[in-house]
Amino acid sequence: MEETWRWFGPDDPVTLEHVRQAGATGVVTALHHLNQGRAWPEEEVAKRKVEIEAAGLAWSVVESIAVSEDIKTRTGAFRERIEDYKRSIRAVARAGVRTVCYNFMAVTDWTRTDLAWRVPSGGYALRFDWTDLAAYDLFVLRRPGAEADHPPERRAAAEARFRAMSEGDVAALEGVLIGWLPAREFTWDRASFQRMLDVYEDTGAEGVRANLVEFVREVAPVAAEEGARIGIHPDDPAFPIFGLPRAMSTAADARALLEAVPEPANGLTLCTGSFGSNGANDLVAMAEEFAPRVHFAHLRNVTIEADGSFHEADHLDGRVDMVAVVAALMREEERRAAEGREDATIPMRPDHGHLLVDDIGKTVNPGYSCIGRLKGLAELRGVMRTVRAFRAGRVA
Repeated sequence: MEETWRWFGPDDPVTLEHVRQAGATGVVTALHHLNQGRAWPEEEVAKRKVEIEAAGLAWSVVESIAVSEDIKTRTGAFRERIEDYKRSIRAVARAGVRTVCYNFMAVTDWTRTDLAWRVPSGGYALRFDWTDLAAYDLFVLRRPGAEADHPPERRAAAEARFRAMSEGDVAALEGVLIGWLPAREFTWDRASFQRMLDVYEDTGAEGVRANLVEFVREVAPVAAEEGARIGIHPDDPAFPIFGLPRAMSTAADARALLEAVPEPANGLTLCTGSFGSNGANDLVAMAEEFAPRVHFAHLRNVTIEADGSFHEADHLDGRVDMVAVVAALMREEERRAAEGREDATIPMRPDHGHLLVDDIGKTVNPGYSCIGRLKGLAELRGVMRTVRAFRAGRVA
């Protein structure tokens, strides 16, 4: 597997030199300064590629070309935005970047309630806490119909938590939930967030799934024409929040999209942490079933708590059998190589990472500090080399 690293561009505290020192050979990035749903100019793509290659690295994966809310709801200027998306795919593919990761999450991108939750080792992890989410949903946002989405015991715990919160606590939680995300091209305030929730209530779950299929039916053939591949990232978390419809949370969701658009360029970004946040998902089985359509992999782990809350575990701990997932993907690489496929090597990156050592206290993108991902990449590299040695018969 190709070892890659997500980089948020020139303003990222983790530099390209750091990426090279980590041992990664590929960079996963986007034109974050132009990620408003408009077409990416070829000259801007070329400029970013030159910058990466000057550091001795390759631009391996685009993550992400943003899918606008107009496209997801098929409202407003969705037709223009789809054409812009096609132009962006062509621009990156013609520059030699032929793997594009995207997501179809309504309103929110990945969502956590705590960006610095202390773990027993002394580091800090990302965490999703159902009680905190419900406290905001029920008593701050006061979303109509929210009571039906939270069982009585969670509502009671959320009310107690809310009553114990200061104004500063509420503002901090709101900032984490709707006002912050690395590489997002805008932020919501409470009023605009609720307006978008209303739009999606009208669209509904089946509507979002149908809109996803229609979008992929248009853009996947463009990717194929350019020798590129698109891989959808799962919902994160992989279950509904804020009453929002989900389109890519389960194996059934993945299977439905791949069957609806059988074009080989249409595939998955297998994010073990995002799919892993849904306890019903068997990541080893999914890696084995969908391997031929996995274009990119995010490798991280989660620990799910009794009430469905979860936190991000060390890469080789948590509920996902990472060794078995990696082995399944490496078997797929061997199969592709035997067929002579150009995409035989699957790019992977260590997704997220604990805040550790002297990164604590530094300005970092939560989840994307250097040392935690460096640790994760080293662990995953060890897994990959062991699997390779085992399959070559060098170890018993």
